[in-house]
Amino acid sequence: MPKHPLQFLEVPRREPEKQPADVRIQHFGEIYDSYDGADAAQQAGRCLDCGNPYCEWKCPVHNYIPNWLDLIEQGKLFEAADLSHQTNSLPEICGRICPQDRLCEGACTIDEMGAVTIGSIETYITDEAYKQGWRPDMSNVSDTGKCVAIVGAGPAGLGAADILAREGIRSIVFDAYSEVGGLLTFGIPPFKLEKEVVWRRQEILEGMGVEFRLNTKIGDDIQFGDLVDQYDAVFLGMGTYKYVDGELPGQRLPGVYDALPYLVSNINRELGIDTANFVSLEGKNVVVLGGGDTGMDCNRTAIRQGAASVTCAYRRDEQNMPGSRREVANSKEEGIIFLFNRQPIEILGDDSPTGVKVVETRLGKAGPDGRRQPETVPGTEEVLPADAVVIAFGFRPNPPSWFDEHAIETLPSGRVRVATHGEFAFQTTNPKVFAGGDMVRGSDLVVTAVYEGREAAKGISKYLGVW
Repeated sequence: MPKHPLQFLEVPRREPEKQPADVRIQHFGEIYDSYDGADAAQQAGRCLDCGNPYCEWKCPVHNYIPNWLDLIEQGKLFEAADLSHQTNSLPEICGRICPQDRLCEGACTIDEMGAVTIGSIETYITDEAYKQGWRPDMSNVSDTGKCVAIVGAGPAGLGAADILAREGIRSIVFDAYSEVGGLLTFGIPPFKLEKEVVWRRQEILEGMGVEFRLNTKIGDDIQFGDLVDQYDAVFLGMGTYKYVDGELPGQRLPGVYDALPYLVSNINRELGIDTANFVSLEGKNVVVLGGGDTGMDCNRTAIRQGAASVTCAYRRDEQNMPGSRREVANSKEEGIIFLFNRQPIEILGDDSPTGVKVVETRLGKAGPDGRRQPETVPGTEEVLPADAVVIAFGFRPNPPSWFDEHAIETLPSGRVRVATHGEFAFQTTNPKVFAGGDMVRGSDLVVTAVYEGREAAKGISKYLGVW
């Protein structure tokens, strides 16, 4: 049957059902339901199949979006899953946590009339295909006899392992955590990404021949030199874990928490891994400082823990927040109070926080990153009452001490120096070592880490004479 060219007008955009705010704040599970096959096909049919698919180009991995939307409309689920995996190693995860409003859906030709629900359909494809028995077809893959060590089981490492497996190159993935996923598992709260989804991806990769060695810290449990000596190549995908220090007076008070340890403590408790270091903000008047997705995660975690109130202060206006608009909207629905154009200058208190002193800002000229810089407005100081504060200013690379010993150079920012041009993509200054993800580009999206892991794996394959 020919495609109906006006379906995008006759069928409104409809996302999967979302739990009401008063229900979802009572638990840490995912808040969105899933499409069934009919809903997914109907929503996929709204795609215009543009001659120039802006959605595809805005996507960091350049997914073949119109093509797999068409397959879903036709009911060809397994074909859609195969095509989706040609460009993305973690489609069901990116479908859940990518800021589609700023990427593919924001570039959709019919955005003003309601963009195609690309992210939700992407999630449906792998979730449903897996339920029905789909697995990657490895029947044409021949073992090359090569083996690569991957340091870090986060999105970059998983992306690299996927591509290497498809090239017939074995990989052993080392990670210091007790579960795979890195911040997918221990940083992103389960109301955005239930951990069973990550573990299912581990099962898929293991079925492709990937081996995971967890609870293993390179430099302590295994020396990096041993990896260089024993494997044909090494990929580094260790992410960024060093907090951006706002150097606020009072930030070391008990009751002031850095975002990542706070989120990790809650996830550990949910997983039953570690309850001794759990940080509870139940009954607290919480102020979260920061407007990125990590800040939104802290907002929504505190509400679920039973905080008396949560206020999020950010130094720019709402339009210039780095966080996903969807996550900001979800935070608002769940009762978070936002104060925009507020620059924190001090955390008040003697033995514990009593408040956060802020000053109003206005946006000035663009800085080196192209974003307009906040300027303080004299005489506008105020104090936000708080008996708990969470600082979510972002993360920076923290290169380990063994980089120097193995001639792995970093930039002044701490990011790993890699080849952006030349024969072997993402090769470091040590020819046998490649790197990708946040430790190369700085703290960024999951999908960009996946992309760099995949591209680095192609560089490794070429270096090993396989690709």
